[in-house]
Amino acid sequence: MFTHILIAHDLRDTADMALCRATQLARQHGAKLTMLHVLDPSQSSEQHEQAHQALDRSLTQYAPPGSELRLLSGKPSEVVLQQLQELGCDLLVLGAHHQRHDFFSGTSLDRIARNCPVPLLLVARNEFQPYQRALAAIDFSLCACSALGQGYRLLPESAELHALHVFEPDKGTPEQVEAQWQIQRALIDQLLEDEARNLPAHGPKLSHSIMQDGILRTLQEQLKNRRSELLVLGSHGRSALSQALLGSLAQHFLHKAPCDILVVR
Repeated sequence: MFTHILIAHDLRDTADMALCRATQLARQHGAKLTMLHVLDPSQSSEQHEQAHQALDRSLTQYAPPGSELRLLSGKPSEVVLQQLQELGCDLLVLGAHHQRHDFFSGTSLDRIARNCPVPLLLVARNEFQPYQRALAAIDFSLCACSALGQGYRLLPESAELHALHVFEPDKGTPEQVEAQWQIQRALIDQLLEDEARNLPAHGPKLSHSIMQDGILRTLQEQLKNRRSELLVLGSHGRSALSQALLGSLAQHFLHKAPCDILVVR
């Protein structure tokens, strides 16, 4: 259950898409919604007023009654992260961008995702019914398990959340690879059984599978085959050095989102 959603709005069409999804989730969870816009200090007071009017229109048209609008100046990534802490928000919603933009330049988006203390939902789809089909990439990391739990809590009870583990075997004989496969399957079965005990009693249908191939290609194929509306990812790195960075898989999908993406640290 989420209680306070922050939507960062940059006046682009995709931001209104994100606002509509944030509104749907706020209604689903009975959550408060705050819309944040970071003003460009290089712009004139007239431009700031025009931005304020446009944001007011979006808030009136799309957001639930009682939603709050905040306009602040500063470095976008820093302001967003600061407001998450100050307001006690438990979900951040952004609109996806496939073109370079000051607010969502690669470094700004990575910085937000890398340091975001709450789940980050990147909205890429122009559809706003409650999610029904979600895919979660699962491995044995705490981060992936946390992401699975947050995805489960985000979805309505009518949805299905499928956890997918992609097995990339070590080199060996066919017999050795088969033995690795059987071990991985048993471990994943046990992992999902353990994780299910920690989830709320009422929630989406949870299923899982294990596949053997490259993880990126497998996820892309499964998203298409399952017609998934949401991909749930942990943002961990795979080494001590990469822990300071955004996980490469999460980074890829944030910048080339085929559907909505939920990233959890």
